[in-house]
Amino acid sequence: MKTIYEKIGDERLKKLIHRFYDLIFSESEIRHLFQNSSKEDIMDKQYCFLTQFLGGPPLYTEKYGQPKMRQRHLPHEITVEAKDEWLRCMKDAIDSMEFEDGLGDALYHCFPQVANHMVNS
Repeated sequence: MKTIYEKIGDERLKKLIHRFYDLIFSESEIRHLFQNSSKEDIMDKQYCFLTQFLGGPPLYTEKYGQPKMRQRHLPHEITVEAKDEWLRCMKDAIDSMEFEDGLGDALYHCFPQVANHMVNS
């Protein structure tokens, strides 16, 4: 059985990440959470993480070490509202792309539980 990463493919994952961060940096109320790093660095980390998280090669671990995402996000104040905004931007990015029947929904449903775990304030 194929992983979500294999179903989406590397190029569409990169395109999704670009669309997501275009939304974050252009219209999102949480763009301030991303001001301490370059957009390119943020997108690379997200690409490596999502590749691994969605069942692809362990790029994040190879490049940055163990994900430990909650620990890595602790320096940032992540409220329920910030989590909801992150999820909204991801949903909008997914919805803006053409995925086969059910694949966009399956992809989106990978995120809410992890996003809830990042809330720290």
